Amino acid sequence: MFPSSHDIVDIPEIKDACFTVLEKLLAVNNEVLVTTKPCLSVTKDIIEHFRIFQPQIQFRFTITSRDNELLSFWEPNAPPYEERLESLILAYKEGFKTSVSVEPFLDKVPQQLVREVAPYITESIWIGPMNYIPRNNISEEDQPRYDDMRENIEVGHLQEIYEDLKDFPKIMFKDSMKIKLGLS
Repeated sequence: MFPSSHDIVDIPEIKDACFTVLEKLLAVNNEVLVTTKPCLSVTKDIIEHFRIFQPQIQFRFTITSRDNELLSFWEPNAPPYEERLESLILAYKEGFKTSVSVEPFLDKVPQQLVREVAPYITESIWIGPMNYIPRNNISEEDQPRYDDMRENIEVGHLQEIYEDLKDFPKIMFKDSMKIKLGLS
């Protein structure tokens, strides 16, 4: 999986460093899971620059919500939903292996997102709840967002999502969700 602790952003120094590492990994026949909150320009550059390694690359795009307000709050400075979806569609149409991580799911009803991305997935769709939601030092203005997220991770709500998606093609539930539901 690359990168593992940051994102590939369209800042020349960062992108160039990531591309150098990615090229070295691919040149020695590694299979690489490129994990990113996709920026369309970076996705295009990866496709163009690494097309000869296409069989070795799988994209795992992090798409956690269809709601750009939620995305900008929980994932500041990350690309909006439409750009992430466009990156997924592009990679799929260009013949790359594709998967999506909906973790943590930010929408109350993540099933809509799963169904929207599904036509462009060749591998898997991973879904899981937020693991840690702070309780202290939250502004009064932000408190409702934290309360909503706590509702998202209630066992009854997770069970509804699980029941609705458990037979959905290519769906994979993160261990954190399976543990909360007593499934592992």
